Amino acid sequence: MTTDTGERLEVRRAVAADPATIFGLLCDPAGHVAIDSSGMLMSAEGDHVTAAGDTFVVHMDRDALNDFDLGLYDVTVTIETFVPDREISWKVLGQIRPQIGHVYGYRLEPIDEGTMVTSFYDWSSIDPVWRESGIFPVISENALRATLGILARTVAPGRPRPQIDPQN
Repeated sequence: MTTDTGERLEVRRAVAADPATIFGLLCDPAGHVAIDSSGMLMSAEGDHVTAAGDTFVVHMDRDALNDFDLGLYDVTVTIETFVPDREISWKVLGQIRPQIGHVYGYRLEPIDEGTMVTSFYDWSSIDPVWRESGIFPVISENALRATLGILARTVAPGRPRPQIDPQN
């Protein structure tokens, strides 16, 4: 299932792992690099996050997107929402001014045999300078969906997706 409001993308996938396992991966800076489908995240530095306001650094390279050649650069991920085993979201802060203000995150819902994982990318509150640039969304629905596939492969290798009730 996909939701696209024109300023927010959401994709969902059932994953054969419990919410705590998935949340643990999402609290680990290296976990973000491990599941990234965009090819931009090169490595990360910092401790596992434990609360809103925590930060870590990600070393980036946009070459995989073939859009803007920024070379190697760093961004700071700042946790916005932190609800253990349920939701985590963050803003990416970089060298660019004004700051962009887009938000990425995950919501986790326990289901039989695993977790329904919703990945979201929200640019509804970006700075007007960036809204007028027409470059959003930077990350596509397909990239969000691919990241969920990599997440599933990482936390539940070889395990099939849990079956879900189509009424939900």
